[in-house]
Amino acid sequence: MQTPTPAMETKRGWADLVAGLSIAGLLLPEAVAYSSIANLPPQAGVIALFAGLLCYGLFGTSRYAIVSATSSSAAVLAAATVSVAGPDLALRLTMAIGLVLITGLMFLLAGLFKLGSVTSFIAKPVLRGFAFGLAVTIILKQVASIVDVHPSHSDLIRFVPELLGQLPSWNWAGAAVAAVALLLLSVMGRFRRLPGGLLVVMLGVAAGKWLDLPGHGVSLIGVIDLQLAVPSLPNLMFSEWLKLVELGFAMVLILYAESYGSISAFALKHGDRVNSNRDLLVLGGANLLSGLFHGMPAGAGYSATSANEAAGASSRLAGVVAALVVLVIVLTLLPLIALTPEPVLAAIVIHALTRALSLEPLHRYFVWRRDRFLAICAVAAVLLLGVLDGLLAAVAISLMLMLRQMSSASIQVLGHIADGHDFVDCQLHPQAREVPGLLIVRPGEPLFFANAERILGSVSRQVRQQGPAVHSVILSLEESPDLDGTSLEALQDFFVRFQAEGKRLLLARLKQGAYQALQTLRAETLAQVTLSDLSVYAVVQQVNQPQDTTG
Repeated sequence: MQTPTPAMETKRGWADLVAGLSIAGLLLPEAVAYSSIANLPPQAGVIALFAGLLCYGLFGTSRYAIVSATSSSAAVLAAATVSVAGPDLALRLTMAIGLVLITGLMFLLAGLFKLGSVTSFIAKPVLRGFAFGLAVTIILKQVASIVDVHPSHSDLIRFVPELLGQLPSWNWAGAAVAAVALLLLSVMGRFRRLPGGLLVVMLGVAAGKWLDLPGHGVSLIGVIDLQLAVPSLPNLMFSEWLKLVELGFAMVLILYAESYGSISAFALKHGDRVNSNRDLLVLGGANLLSGLFHGMPAGAGYSATSANEAAGASSRLAGVVAALVVLVIVLTLLPLIALTPEPVLAAIVIHALTRALSLEPLHRYFVWRRDRFLAICAVAAVLLLGVLDGLLAAVAISLMLMLRQMSSASIQVLGHIADGHDFVDCQLHPQAREVPGLLIVRPGEPLFFANAERILGSVSRQVRQQGPAVHSVILSLEESPDLDGTSLEALQDFFVRFQAEGKRLLLARLKQGAYQALQTLRAETLAQVTLSDLSVYAVVQQVNQPQDTTG
């Protein structure tokens, strides 16, 4: 790797400075706009923006990730607070603060317990289907906000008819403002380093004054109060905190799935190394900081991260520069930003979500003929059930998919191929020869509580079918790095049955965790069992040697 020279360092520093200047103009309007999605005051998104940029810029591991408020977390937050607080606006705000704090705490615990290797509980087809359905939902609700119509239902099956049913009362002035803003954003979006969002906001402020938009029924976002209060915990009952813990699990899943997807995608693209456990801790710190100052949830959104890369960023310094630029804008231009027409903010949200409306990520599953049903279910769940219930349904679909795959009771009968040391699946390799007198089997999935008894039952049936022709059985557990209590109980019963049948049992390819777990069984249970971490070939060579229970 080439050692950076002073000239190279200076060039990178300028690149980060330019990138920070560019993305600041994008992030600030989006942060304010996402506050409206979450039904929170405009400053909530700005606080999350500061917390995310500073925490990740100082302590994160990705060169390109931008942590700030995201549209998906804003939508989930809005749905979650409505589900527990109903129409009580004060309670919804308090519950939102509590939920952001719980989210931060969960991220910290996940980082401390080093759960970063568990990249996501949501399968990619489900996540992409959820993202598509969420984009459709948010855009339609922004359209309702633009035309000043407020349907009473959140699910789109009833939301869309209500929206269209109130067509005569639409505010067409607001629709015109949003249409012009979208056109300008689309044109400016072709210039990567142009802060299109901020320029459109400034033009919207000017148009609001010159054209008297409030006089035509177009609302302004109003006062943005960034006077930081003393950090404090919300005053909630214990039962309300418990409810927030349940909702926090859903928030962490969607934020981490979105953040890890952005971070890992750009790390792979540029050959960078990232530390997922450290990023979990940083995300936890950012959300705790945001929650203490009454901000929104923060995560690494793909659009902001992509914009940072496109602007030429070369290190996390770009995020810190963006935070400082946003601070300058807030200190100097905040009164003007408060005069932004609401349809302009809605147009910024819609423009940011247009990428999520692409069918290409979903189309690939139809081309591959894999997971099409999962993607369709995820889209339908959001459209039919709403944001929060749709997310929980998507998580449930992913977990069921994982459990179905892992609980498979398939076993492979292994045979010797050619004259080498390889033992392979006889079904996939018809030329492989089974060793006379031996039955060599390998579970297709790791042993755990949902499949251990069925897998070992399948092995027992294979042994009975072979009858006296088999005097020894080799069970290869290379797929099982460790064993839980249910698996140990099932193996213990399995060992006892083998002792009664008078056949020899040998376990091959044991990993350290599984080997240590088996050593905790009673000595008499292991009396007729050979435990080994050697290859199947090596264990086959031991079959006719004196029995060794020490491995």
